[in-house]
Amino acid sequence: MTNMRVKNGLLLTMAAASVFLLSGCFQAQAQGPSTGTPSGSASASSSMSASSAPSASGSSTPSSTGTMASGVPLCKAASLTPSVDSTGGGAAGSLYMKLILTNSGTESCVLRGFPGVSLTAGPTGDPIGAAAARDDTQPVADVVLAPGKAGFAQLRYTQAGNYPDCTQVAAAGFRVYPPEDTASVFIPQQHQACSNAAINLLSVQAFQAG
Repeated sequence: MTNMRVKNGLLLTMAAASVFLLSGCFQAQAQGPSTGTPSGSASASSSMSASSAPSASGSSTPSSTGTMASGVPLCKAASLTPSVDSTGGGAAGSLYMKLILTNSGTESCVLRGFPGVSLTAGPTGDPIGAAAARDDTQPVADVVLAPGKAGFAQLRYTQAGNYPDCTQVAAAGFRVYPPEDTASVFIPQQHQACSNAAINLLSVQAFQAG
């Protein structure tokens, strides 16, 4: 009796093991071979990289030609003859005058913007006191000067005696720099200047057609 029970137990154990092995084989076949990476992941990553890369766009910056938009060169001191018109009168201790620059060259040129103006002791003298401040009342414009033609800038001179703190110095005239020029012209006209740089006796407007 005991032997029969042992044999039956062995048979049941072997049957259970067979069922377990068969079950494992069926699960492996159902799952299929492992690939490690889903099919579509590489192509999706490549697509995202391409779409996130910025597209190149070209740009160009025009270079400076050294002349005005009209193609006419700027007027230079060497081809300008200076003069002054003081008939504008004055008020409240100020004198109004026109600084005139005439094109004495053989080609047209352009005056554009403000001249640099200072009171000096002579044609090559250093400025006495502050240079002229810019008066924006007159808009900046291209003033084309044909040979023999002139442009002017309105200049205001305030009497030095109006300032009690002014240390007065005799000036022989105005040293004038055309716009965008490092050379100057001289207009003889005697005035009292202030050596104090904090006192500004002069203001000037942009050039206009004469």
